[in-house]
Amino acid sequence: MRILDSRRLTGPNLLLDGPGVILDVTLAGLDPDAAVAAWRAALFPLLDTVGFGDSRTSTRAYQGGLLLAFSAPIDVLYTATEVNEAAWHAAAQSLGGGETPREHHHDPHDPDLESADEDGDAPSDPDATIARLRNALAHERAPALTTLAREAVRRGVTLLADDRRVSVGLGTGSRVWPTEETATIAPRLPWAELHDIPVALVTGTNGKTTTVRLIGAMAKAAGLTAGVTSTDRVTVGDDVVAEGDYSGPNGARTVLRDRRVQVALLEVARGGLLRRGLALPRARAAVVTNVANDHLGEFGIFDLPSLADTKMVVAKALGPEGKLVLNADDPLLVERGGWQATPVIWFTLDAANPLVTRHLARGGEACWSDGATLFFARGRERREVVSCGEVPMTMGGAARHNVANALAAIGVALALGFPEDAVRRGLTEFESTPAQNPGRANVFELAGVTVIVDFAHNPHGLTALTAMAGAMPAKRRAIVVGQAGDRDDESIREFARAAWTLRPDRVFIKEMEYYLRGRERGVVPDLIERELLRLGARTESLVRCASEMAAVRAALLWATEGDLLLMTTHEVRDEVIALVERLVGGGWKPGNSLIEAMRPGSLA
Repeated sequence: MRILDSRRLTGPNLLLDGPGVILDVTLAGLDPDAAVAAWRAALFPLLDTVGFGDSRTSTRAYQGGLLLAFSAPIDVLYTATEVNEAAWHAAAQSLGGGETPREHHHDPHDPDLESADEDGDAPSDPDATIARLRNALAHERAPALTTLAREAVRRGVTLLADDRRVSVGLGTGSRVWPTEETATIAPRLPWAELHDIPVALVTGTNGKTTTVRLIGAMAKAAGLTAGVTSTDRVTVGDDVVAEGDYSGPNGARTVLRDRRVQVALLEVARGGLLRRGLALPRARAAVVTNVANDHLGEFGIFDLPSLADTKMVVAKALGPEGKLVLNADDPLLVERGGWQATPVIWFTLDAANPLVTRHLARGGEACWSDGATLFFARGRERREVVSCGEVPMTMGGAARHNVANALAAIGVALALGFPEDAVRRGLTEFESTPAQNPGRANVFELAGVTVIVDFAHNPHGLTALTAMAGAMPAKRRAIVVGQAGDRDDESIREFARAAWTLRPDRVFIKEMEYYLRGRERGVVPDLIERELLRLGARTESLVRCASEMAAVRAALLWATEGDLLLMTTHEVRDEVIALVERLVGGGWKPGNSLIEAMRPGSLA
């Protein structure tokens, strides 16, 4: 029995409705029910002793392990992690499991916990443990913060707190200050000037980034300054304020504390949900685009139902006035949508979807497409929003995945109260270009060669992309493909099968040095190559490349007029886009050398 991870949960999360802590432990063959009972038997006396008597506990078993969580005040979460570990150490000893050293700790901000010595062994003296925990609590408690939190709840505004800063209110109605100044500033807050702004949460396995950016375009058309977070960057209006993956709580706080922001549109990734929970307790709207195989095997999530439960955490932030937008074509979301007290807006690519038909008959709301037009309905009232031909990112409806993303965005925008004209203009003005939506179905015409650059990194996303590419005219088709090493062998083979749905004439299999993630070089390309050969690919049609850029260059040199190149890019997306744009601007033609594009000063 080992502690795999011990961390703080700073907002609503998979196991709790608010702040708390969680422990991820292996069971080494122990009965999960017996382990939970032993943990609770050790935990409850500790909670009473240190003053956490009103904490709520929650557990979740997974293959070979347990997640053990309890709620705790926001100002003492570090000490709460130690309480949780101490309880598990005692439980493990009572079960005959001996000591339980921690394998690793995912919280880079946590100090070294005193519950483990240099070898990771737990102290065995209960009195010493209690004394240490009480001492830690005394040092960590922040009475001014807890008093402020209660007052913020009473006044109906959001408080955000982290190790460095505290804020009350959101966006244009926020005030922020250093954490250590809370006792001085809190009594002087101008409460009459503090308020929240509308917030939408966007999650799902695929389509999150495109959807959140599209809603941002609708907000701009409505005359609002939107703060948008994504896996690429944080923007406020037209300003890029940070670049990188900001789909977790840190990116959300950056936007929510910016006093220019009138509406916040937050991409919420699986990792942030599981590591920390939601960045804030309340939102006006949330969408789950879909649930598909990606990143299984991390943080105790080993199957699709558990992943669906993780995505549905966004619903915990929605009160009775909020609305939840769900994909009616996803069976896991259909099942979970039926459990929600919050009103649901369904979206579907099937105009005859029976769930949507019944939902509308009961007066509900839904968005759908008949293949040519996007519609919104409330009960018996049907409204045509826009034709697919007017929405550039749908490519006239051929990009079915982007039709779905557009429907999801319509649902969120109307839940936020955007005018229908602004929704329509956002749809018609937003394009999947490197400027507006980098790495998401970016299409280039290169002297008769169609090049598609996309971040597709899981089987579901790649299948959607190959469906779009397969609907486009082409003499021959090729794909650049690779996968990260942290996927299991079957997931990598599934990714290869998704690539094969394009029926490519040539496959350029790339090594991904940055994403080896514990694998040796060559292992992932070998898995992809063997699966493609099993599916019927000819050996001579498979090209192994030492890097992503080498694969891109090889594909460009292979192409002739009339061909289509589908390039999945992960490591050097910006460099790939820059190269293709340089070739377009320089008048490069198939069959010509790439040497000029590769000269010093090039990004490639």
